[in-house]
Amino acid sequence: MDGARPAAPAALAASGPGAGAPPGAQLPPLPLGPFGARLLLVCQAAAVLGALVFTALVAMSIVSITGRKLWSAPVPGDVELLQMCSAFAASVFFAYCHLNGGDVKVDFFTDRLPAPLVHGLDAIGSLLVGLFGFLLAWRTGAGAWMVGQAGETSMIIGVPLWIGQALMVPGFLLLGVAGCYMAGRHAARARRWRRP
Repeated sequence: MDGARPAAPAALAASGPGAGAPPGAQLPPLPLGPFGARLLLVCQAAAVLGALVFTALVAMSIVSITGRKLWSAPVPGDVELLQMCSAFAASVFFAYCHLNGGDVKVDFFTDRLPAPLVHGLDAIGSLLVGLFGFLLAWRTGAGAWMVGQAGETSMIIGVPLWIGQALMVPGFLLLGVAGCYMAGRHAARARRWRRP
């Protein structure tokens, strides 16, 4: 099996040529190929890194708030660090979420459609997610370059502002790759289920 996740019996049964699901049935998990398995590992590592950053930010906030209340000694630049690091940490979760099908979907209108059509719609949705990820990476990188050229820094601790923006680019690139990969997987599954 070339997937990163063990396929459920329903998934294995649906993988054969001509297999399909009746309208209204819950689609089985979409197995990942060899590239998808490696991509999932990268996205998992990025998500763990983001979680560690958020944990460190929570600890810093507790220390800063306690110091401010008890000794009038907060962590210098705590708000600046929170803004820059939380944006980076949030950006690295999107790709992992999409690979695992964790996106919020309104399937009220599609839950009675045949499985091949649902996969076709999911392919279009994933492609749009991927293109949007690449767009965000491009514009965020361009914004970071412009801020770097202007030499802007944070007010209290003097950290260059372009760093916080540039750190978001890898997460958005991962989202772009994940979206395009899942678009290909859904499209392939839709074509497979249309075969006689």
